[in-house]
Amino acid sequence: MPTPNPAFVPPAHHTSRPDLQGTFGMAASTHWIATATAQSVLERGGNAFDAAVAGAFVLHVVEPHLNGPGGDLTAVFATASNPSPTVLVGQGPAPAGATPEHYRAEGLDLVPGSGALAATVPGAVDAWLLLLRDHGTWELADVLAPAVGYARDGHPVAPAVVRTITAVQDLFRLHWPTSATRWLPGGTVPVPGDLVRNEALASVLDRLVEAGGGAASRTARIDAARSEWAEGFVAEAIDRFVREPHRHASGTDHAGVLRASDLAAFRASYEPATTVEFRGCTIAKTGPWGQGPALLQTLRLLEPFDDALLDPSTEVGAHTIVEAQKLALADREAFYGDGAVPMDVLLSDTYADERRTLIGERASADLRPGTIPGVEHAMPPVRTAYDAAGSVGVGEPTVQVTRAAGADTEVPPAAPVEDRGEPFVAPDGETRGDTCHIDVVDRWGNIVSATPSGGWLQSSPTIPELGFCLGTRLQMTWLEPGTASTLRPGERPRTTLTPTLVLRDGQPVAALGSPGGDQQDQWQLLFLLRWIVGGYSPQQAVDAPALHTTSFPGSFWPRTWEPAGLVVEDRLGDAVIAGLEARGHVVTRAGDWSLGRLSCVTRDPSTGVLGAAANPRGAQGYAAGR
Repeated sequence: MPTPNPAFVPPAHHTSRPDLQGTFGMAASTHWIATATAQSVLERGGNAFDAAVAGAFVLHVVEPHLNGPGGDLTAVFATASNPSPTVLVGQGPAPAGATPEHYRAEGLDLVPGSGALAATVPGAVDAWLLLLRDHGTWELADVLAPAVGYARDGHPVAPAVVRTITAVQDLFRLHWPTSATRWLPGGTVPVPGDLVRNEALASVLDRLVEAGGGAASRTARIDAARSEWAEGFVAEAIDRFVREPHRHASGTDHAGVLRASDLAAFRASYEPATTVEFRGCTIAKTGPWGQGPALLQTLRLLEPFDDALLDPSTEVGAHTIVEAQKLALADREAFYGDGAVPMDVLLSDTYADERRTLIGERASADLRPGTIPGVEHAMPPVRTAYDAAGSVGVGEPTVQVTRAAGADTEVPPAAPVEDRGEPFVAPDGETRGDTCHIDVVDRWGNIVSATPSGGWLQSSPTIPELGFCLGTRLQMTWLEPGTASTLRPGERPRTTLTPTLVLRDGQPVAALGSPGGDQQDQWQLLFLLRWIVGGYSPQQAVDAPALHTTSFPGSFWPRTWEPAGLVVEDRLGDAVIAGLEARGHVVTRAGDWSLGRLSCVTRDPSTGVLGAAANPRGAQGYAAGR
C-alpha cells in the first residue's frame, strides 16, 4: 500500500469498498453486471479487450439511460506487447447535412440537447468491434452473448433507470410514442427490480453475428459485422426513422439530418495519446477533440506547487486546484476542437508559467483564456441563462423535464448548475444523468480504460426495429462562425468523454475514468492528486470528498455557466467550505456522497500485482478480480 503524504489530510482509515488486489485480472465499471461479465470473460481465458468489449455491450443493456449502441466512446489502452498509450476513437462526426445554416433555417440558435438534430454518426459499436478485432482473441458471437442474453431474457432494472424513465414519461407519452412503447411496458413505468427486456436490440446483435457467418476467419467475421452495421439494416433503419419530425429540447419539432451515407462513410480509428509528465508519472489522454488535454494543462499548472497546495481536502488546496482548472477549461473553450489545436504551446513550460501567475488568493469569476500568437478564434456566447420557451428535455449530463403544479404541459427547466454523477431526480421531476465507464486489466499486462456514452434512452425517440436511439453529441458544437468548436459537417464535436491511462517508467500502472460530462476530468484530477501526491490508496482516493467548478461554459445544452461556481460534497467540512466562500467561491452543497462515479484498475509492473477500486456513490458501480 502507498505511504500517506503528511502534507495531505490523512485518508479515511475505513474505505467503502476494499482495495482489491490479485494477480489474475481485474475489472471495474459503473454497473455490477458489466463488471461481472468482464470478469467472467477473463476467467474463461479472454484477455482485457475481450472482457472490456463484452462488458461494454452489457452496459448498453443495463445502463440504457447512460449509453447505447447509437452513442459514442473514447478509450485509451496499452497492450502487453506495446505499452505505448493508444486512443480508440469511437466519436462519430457531424453528418454531411449538419450545417449551421440548416439549424438556423429551422429557427434554432443552439443545437438542441435532445432529438435527432443533435446526433452525430454513431461510433461506439464500430469502435468496440475494431478493438475486439485487433486486440481481442474471442469470437464476436461469444463476446456479444451476455448482452444478447440480458436483452432477450431480461435483467432486473436498476433504480436509476427507473428514475430517468419516470422523469421523461410525459415526454414519451406526448411526443415520443416509440419510446413510450419501449420504456413504458403496459403503459406504466417499471418498478426497480422488474425484469426488462429488449428483443429488438437482441435481434440487432444477432444479425451482426450472422453477417459474418460465411467469413473464413475471426477478423473477417468481425469486419462483416462492422460493414453490416455501417452499410446494412442499421443504417437503413436510422435513415428512415429520423426523416420524421419529432420534438427536440428546443420545444419544437424537427427532422434529423443523419443519413445512411453518413454511417457508411465512418469507421472508428486509433491515434497516439496526448501525454504530459507529472510527479514521475505519464498521464495519457485523448487529443483536443476531447476535453482530456484540459486535465493535462491543469497538471502542468499545478506541477511546481508545494504538496500542501495540491490537497483537495483543504481550503487552500481546493482553491488552488479549482483556479487552475478554470484556466485550463477557459482554454478548452477558446482552442479545443477537431481542427488544428496548438497543444505544443498549451502544454509548454513557458505557457504554463505565464498562466500560473493568474492563480490568486481570490476566486475568479471571469473566463480567462490565454493568448497564442497567430491563433485566433471567435469566442462563443458566454451566458448565465438561456430562455428556450417550450423546452421539454436536455441531453447528457442533464435531463430536465419539469411541470408546474397542476399544469398539463411541460415548462422550461432552469439551467443546470451542477452534475451529481449518478442520475439524480429532484422532487419536481428534474433528472440529471450522465455516462458510464469500464476499466479492465489482465495478467498479461493488457489494460484499457473506456468511457462509452450517448444514445441514452432519453436523448431521442427509440427506433422501433433497433431498440435504441441516437446520441446528442452535436450539442457540444456552436452555430456561431469561427469558433474552435463551430459545427462543421464531417468533423467531430468536442466530446467530454475522457478516460485516463497512467504510466510509470514507460509501463502502464493505472486505468481510470468517471462519468459526469464536464466534471469527468475534474473528479479524475482529485483522484490523481490524492493517489500520486497524497499517497492515498485507489479506494481511499475514490472515496475522498469531491468537488468541481461550474465557472466555465458548459458543453451541454443550454451551454450556460455559473461564474465562480463551485459544487462540493458536504464531507469537505464546514470550515473548509466557509473558507472557500470567504475567498469568493459561489458554493453549492451537493450532499455527502454525490459527486463522481470513479472506477479504476491498477498494475505493478515489477510484481505483477493487480488492483481495482470502484465508486460507492449511487450504489451501482463495482469492481471485481482476483
